[in-house]
Amino acid sequence: MAGWRELWHFQFLGNELGAWTLALVTFLVTFTLLPAITGFISARRRRLISHGPPRVHFAIDLTALLIERTSRSFLWAVAVWLGSRHLTFAPRLERWLTIALVLLFWMQAAMWAMAAVRYAIDLRRQRSSGPDTLLKSSMEVILFAASLVIWGLALLMALGNLGVKIEPLLAGLGIGGIALALAVQTVLADLLASVSIALDRPFGLGDFLAVDASSGTVEHIGVKSTRLRSLSGEQIIISNVELLKARVRNFGRMTERRAVFQLAVDYDTPVATLAAVPRAVREIIEATPDARFERCHLLSCGERALQFEIVYVLANPDFNLYADAQQRINLRILERFRALEVSFAAAVPTSVRLYGPPSPAPEAGGQQRLL
Repeated sequence: MAGWRELWHFQFLGNELGAWTLALVTFLVTFTLLPAITGFISARRRRLISHGPPRVHFAIDLTALLIERTSRSFLWAVAVWLGSRHLTFAPRLERWLTIALVLLFWMQAAMWAMAAVRYAIDLRRQRSSGPDTLLKSSMEVILFAASLVIWGLALLMALGNLGVKIEPLLAGLGIGGIALALAVQTVLADLLASVSIALDRPFGLGDFLAVDASSGTVEHIGVKSTRLRSLSGEQIIISNVELLKARVRNFGRMTERRAVFQLAVDYDTPVATLAAVPRAVREIIEATPDARFERCHLLSCGERALQFEIVYVLANPDFNLYADAQQRINLRILERFRALEVSFAAAVPTSVRLYGPPSPAPEAGGQQRLL
């Protein structure tokens, strides 16, 4: 027994052999149990997700996700820290060990924060009705901005825990940041514009935009620029700053399409026939699928023709469906106008007489002469 006691108190590298034994046992138990628990929770969560969204409270699911995203390096650091509580090291070695543990901890904290941000985005997408193209397009920008903030804070917190005075560092970064901002103000302006687009979400992937003289479907929303695919096939790249300054027409947000067109009718058309035009046009539009008639009026008497203005609404905003409906309406109007003997006005200028010619004045002697 005395031999074992002497062996237990035997000094080895500045610590008793018994302390080394306790440290080793603590390290092995911790580094065995923690990965086993993490693996079990991860497998359980993956099994639940495979059958659809988990039916547990989001806080429990988020906690399981964070445990799943815990790196083995962090688990190794926890095991080393617990084992080292039984040992006494030289100040220099203990300092280096503390630095390594602090850096690993804040690195893991940043990874947890990024996982939480991604979880919040996925949760928002699951709760939205239908595919959220706006959120999908802005995810890259949100994650980029979040990574800058999270990793920056993690670095500052790690330096603070290591005894570095971060107040002068922040002051220096503030002055240097101003100089850097002046040097790369265009890049920063594009970055802030992309963040503004991500937060405000004025458009998303698949939306058809008209920006000044350019138009196309949104293919990609990046940190610096947005890419559109025009109808003729080429790609249009617009800076995010210019995109926010321009007047953008977003046709992707249309829930229905309102169509307005005119009909130019000849002045020789009888008034009774003109009065029958709105009723005929209404019947034609109401017989068109997905079309809702709004109005048809004789709005103006122009120099060359009588102008009818027709307004109707198509339930589906798709342009191809609108073109099909407009073609159907035009053909039916041509057919009905021929039955009503309504003539369209000619494209060339013609003189129109709204009243009969004046009677010639009689001259002396009963003779008449034309003026």
